[in-house]
Amino acid sequence: MKVALVGNPNTGKSTLFNLLTGLNQKIGNFPGITVDKKTGYCKLSNHVTAEIVDLPGTYSLYPKSKDERIVFQVLADKTNPNYPDLIILVADSTNLRRNLLLYSQVADLGLPMLLVLNMSDMAKKAGLKINTDKLAERLGVRVVAISARKGEGLSTLKEAIAQYTPIATQNRTIDVDIFAPEAIKQIRQKLNTDNSYYALQVLHQHEHLDHFSLQEQEEIEHIEQANGFKTHQLQTAETVARYRHLNTILNEVVLDTGAEKKFQITDKLDSILTHKFWGFLIFFAILFFIFNAIFSWSSVPMDMIEGSFAWLTEYGHQHLPPGVLTDLLMDGVVAGLGGIVIFIPQIAILFGLISILEDTGYMARVTFMMDKIMRKFGLSGKSVVPMIGGIACAVPSIMSARNIENWKDRIITIMITPLVSCSARLPVYTLLISLIIPNERIWGIFSLQALALMTMYIISIITAVLAAWVFKFIIKAREKSYFIMELPVYRMPRWKNVFYTMFEKSKTFVFEAGKVIIAISIVLWVMSSYGPSKRYEAIDHKYEALETKLADSTQVASLERDKAAERLENSYAGILGQTIEPVIKPLGYDWKIGIALITSFAAREAFVGTMATIYSVDSADENAAELRLRDKIAAAKNPATGLPTFTFATGLSLMLFYAFAMQCMSTVAVVYRETKSWKWPLIQLTYMTAMAYVAALIAYQLLK
Repeated sequence: MKVALVGNPNTGKSTLFNLLTGLNQKIGNFPGITVDKKTGYCKLSNHVTAEIVDLPGTYSLYPKSKDERIVFQVLADKTNPNYPDLIILVADSTNLRRNLLLYSQVADLGLPMLLVLNMSDMAKKAGLKINTDKLAERLGVRVVAISARKGEGLSTLKEAIAQYTPIATQNRTIDVDIFAPEAIKQIRQKLNTDNSYYALQVLHQHEHLDHFSLQEQEEIEHIEQANGFKTHQLQTAETVARYRHLNTILNEVVLDTGAEKKFQITDKLDSILTHKFWGFLIFFAILFFIFNAIFSWSSVPMDMIEGSFAWLTEYGHQHLPPGVLTDLLMDGVVAGLGGIVIFIPQIAILFGLISILEDTGYMARVTFMMDKIMRKFGLSGKSVVPMIGGIACAVPSIMSARNIENWKDRIITIMITPLVSCSARLPVYTLLISLIIPNERIWGIFSLQALALMTMYIISIITAVLAAWVFKFIIKAREKSYFIMELPVYRMPRWKNVFYTMFEKSKTFVFEAGKVIIAISIVLWVMSSYGPSKRYEAIDHKYEALETKLADSTQVASLERDKAAERLENSYAGILGQTIEPVIKPLGYDWKIGIALITSFAAREAFVGTMATIYSVDSADENAAELRLRDKIAAAKNPATGLPTFTFATGLSLMLFYAFAMQCMSTVAVVYRETKSWKWPLIQLTYMTAMAYVAALIAYQLLK
């Protein structure tokens, strides 16, 4: 049994999908397009299992974006693999009139359907009394009241799905034949259907329906032109007629006993949180709280993880047989993986706090506040959603730009979103900040390190907005953009959802980044441990001759460290690093950092794993295994100057390079997929790399 979830955005449709399917779900793409397709399975009874398809949220069957087109494409084509046996239309109980517009359209298609009134608990709190029996009678469908957030009414809904029989048919709502009678009649005859509303929708949307042949498309177009079919005017007339009909349906069904106080708390909060002065001040205070939490709350678990990996490396070297495999495992795989796992607490805290902001409804307010500012820079308010999402990851954020109807706004958003500092940059920032910024507090409250981290994120956002302003003049388009958004009421976050998000994002970070890191670490260890045989033989002869002249064990140990450093310098990795060193030296980088820059073009996180591998191979000290990564890097000296390799100038230069550089192959791939052209990802790669180099160069030269 195939069941499709249909509903407006922000009705809790995805929450219901997660409740019904649990972990038994997967995300793919609808055939032939890049729109996400969420499917899962739900056991309804001993003998009935349903396949649940979560269709994209839409306010109407008339689409405004690629995602919204999917709904009618699925419902209109019986040969579509996602065509449902039953539709569950999810409506927000607190705003029933607007939600039932979509219901009335789907009902007129004559498809079997259940109406689910979600957020019934919030409707009661708002003083709304909904007579579900009377509503069911007037609509001719079964109505189930639930609260997906609390899991209430779920068993009743499952029973309703399992017991549904296609014999019962819901009442049609309005007479659509009055809008374009002759055109609808001709389409009905052509398609051999008795459903006038399906015929009307085909007239409106046939160019988006792939199951019609080119000849059929031309014939439908001819019927439109012959009858003077005007899409926009007819859509407006239909919507007005539907709302009039819904007023009669909802009369005496919904009793509002708390109309005055319904949004009282939300309105009071909005008067402060969306204020043109206090709103931005509060937003920056929340941002600082998040970045302070990333450092403060994660310090203990990070120290434990770092200590565990140092102990594991030491234990491995002591108890495993000495040789190439042990060195590869301990100094390559374990060192590289340790450089990533240590950042799980920070990633979890970042995603957890962002999830809370989204769940409470605050993130929607940020989008609303930023719209007016964004328009001055060639973006719309809808661009804020991908940009804020970019703090987590650019890949899904770029995909979410599909909801931006205006082509120019969408392309600019795609081009600038990777500039917003993502979670992959977080390990790089926190490592470098811990090296160059003292762990001190101003007035005992403000952490210097948290301020530095927040500054990096603000720099990235300001740069993204300025880049958008430049693209505004470069990219030309005639379309006008608009911004329509519903602000949800404030709610308590769903803690189960928050913890699930933290777990999922941390797991994805480790497994997705981990695969790349381990592969790079193994290759890098081999390149760092081996080099041209003639060079290695010359180094061995040189140090053998020096060792015979020394009797002091301390001098011998020092000589061993010098030998290890020289072998690394003459390894294949060393040769590669020294080849690019002249290009990166003006930025304050040595050849070791150069290697990390190269490897991190696969994934930004690889910087930390690369540094961990290089510095593990670099040291021949017996106590090196016990040292933590930050200690090893902090102790590194520039052989030419004798100063630490990571000075304030070098560290800041490196952070700016990583803030702007396009070091993520996944992002390049998704930009190509979304734009269907190599032109845009290549422009993006070029301008971001150039920006990174120039910014890093200026920072180092001014501060050195």
